[in-house]
Amino acid sequence: MYRYETHLHTSPVSKCARASVRENLTFYKSAGYDGVFITNHFLDANINCDKSLPYAEQLAFYLSDYEEAKSLEKEIGLKVFFGVELSYGGSDFLIYGLDGAWYAAHPEIMEMKKSVELPFLRDAGALVVHAHPFREAGYIDHIRLFPRDVEGVEVINANRTDFENHMAEIYATEYGFLRTAGTDNHIGGRQIKLAGMECEKPLENERDFIARVRAGQMRIFTWANEPEATP
Repeated sequence: MYRYETHLHTSPVSKCARASVRENLTFYKSAGYDGVFITNHFLDANINCDKSLPYAEQLAFYLSDYEEAKSLEKEIGLKVFFGVELSYGGSDFLIYGLDGAWYAAHPEIMEMKKSVELPFLRDAGALVVHAHPFREAGYIDHIRLFPRDVEGVEVINANRTDFENHMAEIYATEYGFLRTAGTDNHIGGRQIKLAGMECEKPLENERDFIARVRAGQMRIFTWANEPEATP
């Protein structure tokens, strides 16, 4: 089986990430993965960038971690795919299938409500997945669901509780959503619990991933890492 991480944050783009692009790729290669989706927080969230800069400059910084990962793809021997994590008040959405050029051409998304933006992305061909929809935390005022605006739900997030993931599974079942799984990794090889998607043939690109998710040809997996002790 070919294994892929679908939810990964890297430093320095995601302000909350603690592992560099190279550290992450090296770890996932050593762990036997075949590819990763770089899904850093977008310009509407926890990006390590001056928000007063023009959209184009912020986007260039945002894309820099993905571009670094692509430059290391052959050296490390790990396939790299592009994704985005959009945010709104503690609600996060994984977006697959649109590239940097598309985002460069559509700065208007920054002014859209999520109930408008998510369908707009879907109409452009994206797979929109509600990440950890039942996450609870002190900084989240309340849980928001967008059942008419997403196509999939992350039913296994390795950094959320069993209860939160169980609720996501119920939500996906009742609404008939596509199901995905990912680690939401912010710390590279220090991550203990991991999750992702696997398939029998290697993925070619992001569009191939979307097609296989929709066809039910990607399977969820979980995995326990034993990180090396830090000195």
